[in-house]
Amino acid sequence: MAKTKDNKKVVYWLLTGCLLIFIMVVIGGITRLTDSGLSISNYKLITGTIPPLNETEWQEAFELYQQFPEYQKLHYHFTLEDFKGIYFWEWLHRLIGRLIGLVFIIPFLYFLTTKQLTQKTIKKCLVLLALGGFQGFLGWYMVKSGLVDMPDVSHFRLAAHLTTAFLTFAATLWVALDILYPNKKQINIKFRNLIIVSYIILIVQIIYGAFVAGLKAGLLHNHWPLMNENKFMHETVYILDPFYKNFIENPSGIQFIHRIIAYAVVISVLAIWFKSRNMSLTPPQNKGVMALIILVLLQFLLGVFTIIYAVPLWLGIAHQIGAFLLLTAMTFTLQRFSK
Repeated sequence: MAKTKDNKKVVYWLLTGCLLIFIMVVIGGITRLTDSGLSISNYKLITGTIPPLNETEWQEAFELYQQFPEYQKLHYHFTLEDFKGIYFWEWLHRLIGRLIGLVFIIPFLYFLTTKQLTQKTIKKCLVLLALGGFQGFLGWYMVKSGLVDMPDVSHFRLAAHLTTAFLTFAATLWVALDILYPNKKQINIKFRNLIIVSYIILIVQIIYGAFVAGLKAGLLHNHWPLMNENKFMHETVYILDPFYKNFIENPSGIQFIHRIIAYAVVISVLAIWFKSRNMSLTPPQNKGVMALIILVLLQFLLGVFTIIYAVPLWLGIAHQIGAFLLLTAMTFTLQRFSK
């Protein structure tokens, strides 16, 4: 019996990839918040899969770490046991990245050789493969920025790395949804465009969330709804010259923008919900809109508490997970109103 193209096995494969990307982003958040990201200062594709297995190998890894700015300027008090703690998270993060590559490439080749993919899906999967490879490159490119002078990675490279992970997840989910919902339907162009605008606002907010994380801007102005000294815009927001640098390099300015865009995200989702009330929705469309409302309000609350409590580990991770789930709901909703 001939195997059908774009069957349920293909969907399960793509959704497994989505799950692994989600896990990788969560582990990446823990890696960042525990200052573990620079603990492995080289990249070995094959041998790097195996962590140090004895005291000699651990000592060699620790001595390599001691050659770079993070140890010399920040973690100079670390013992070997301290080093093992941060090494674990970065090793796990990289291990999952390798696993994602294998989980994508091997089944893809299998489905390709057994002719279970349509030409459209093959082209989409090649794009996903390129995105995944680019994501891996950005990860190492980001790490390299923290091995030169300062014990911190570039917040621009962090934003590129994180945002690409989110977009790779969204693209993978979209391909799976295209297979799950093959039937075309009439599109409300204006409403779809409203969702696209909301999607763009959310992506910009995710980028600024990465800026906040990269510059540790969440440790400033730990009040809400106003900033320090009960000011809507604190004077530290606009201290750099030229002025535009305050919104891409100044931690206070970046936190201010992140706060403002949060309101824009909420308003845009409320607009989607309000306009959808007068439309005849399919069950998946209705579920998508309802998920957006619930998740955007939850994410907003998580953001407020993350700021108020100065980014404790669990809240920082919860806030990042909230962003991921909100992007998931936005991707699902956009797909359901686009095809």
